[in-house]
Amino acid sequence: MAEALRLGLVGAGAISQAYIKALEGSNLARWTGMADIRPVAAKAAAETMGCAAYSSHEDLVNKAGVDAVIICTPPATHTEIALFFIEHGIPVLCEKPLSIDVEGARTIVQAAENRGVVMAMASKFRYVDDVIRAKSLIASGVLGDILLFENAFTAKVDMSKRWNTDPKVSGGGVLIDNGTHSIDIIRYLLGPIAEVLAVEGRRAQSGAVEDTANLFLRTETGIPATVDLSWSINKELDTYLRIYGSNGTILVGWRESKFRQASSPDWVVFGKGYDKNQAFARQVENFCHRVLGSEPLLISNDDAVASVAVIQSAYESLAERRWISAPKSDDTAPLLRVHG
Repeated sequence: MAEALRLGLVGAGAISQAYIKALEGSNLARWTGMADIRPVAAKAAAETMGCAAYSSHEDLVNKAGVDAVIICTPPATHTEIALFFIEHGIPVLCEKPLSIDVEGARTIVQAAENRGVVMAMASKFRYVDDVIRAKSLIASGVLGDILLFENAFTAKVDMSKRWNTDPKVSGGGVLIDNGTHSIDIIRYLLGPIAEVLAVEGRRAQSGAVEDTANLFLRTETGIPATVDLSWSINKELDTYLRIYGSNGTILVGWRESKFRQASSPDWVVFGKGYDKNQAFARQVENFCHRVLGSEPLLISNDDAVASVAVIQSAYESLAERRWISAPKSDDTAPLLRVHG
């Protein structure tokens, strides 16, 4: 077997713990370095990972000699950090959103394509068994024509001390945070999005960004979709996806998933719910296999840019209080950069 890839991790925040756990027991890769501008945080994480700690992401190239990196820093830093590694020929797996603006996302993608470097935006739900099965069921035609899609990511979380509420760092609030997942799931299951309407709820938390919002979307094939997003309420739903067709319904849940055809009274259970560790592990495995040239990525560069583009259209919709056409991934029209 080939030698394990030498992976570097940039950013020792909360999301980094999911990647650290995901790599446990992997034969594909091993941690070579952890970089964070906070030396204490970097050292603490590195001790868990069994690797060296650095105070600069540049050190992962200059000192650690990594083969590939995972970027887990706040969104406003993604473009600069990703470009550094791409310019050095180092493959990049970057946490979502790829950038806080479309210009930054396109710059990353173009640089990677020009240099022939593997680049991927993290999108964990593409690696959830139940979501993958739902896509297969939709494609099989068992639901007939898809008539409506519903998604809800709501949880009561105190965001007062998190960087997510600083728009200059995060790019916005719950829309760009959880909404990026929603947009990519819709694109994954139903195809490109044509237009979007965003409505902000009342702000329950004292922050400079939205903490509750609703998205209304229409795909290019005319399927309507609704998305509920919140850091301030918990709808206490068993499901996070509901897909309605002319011949049946699919419910994708946190603990189990199931579908039922209109002609039958019985639900057919097809999954065991959302397994975060499994999703992250498969995401890292897919990235590593792509770096090794043994399998394609489950998310394309166009998918990554499009997710940023649709979210920015959502913020434009908030500002103008109207439906906004969602630009395609190769659209060069300027969009809003920071949302507060």
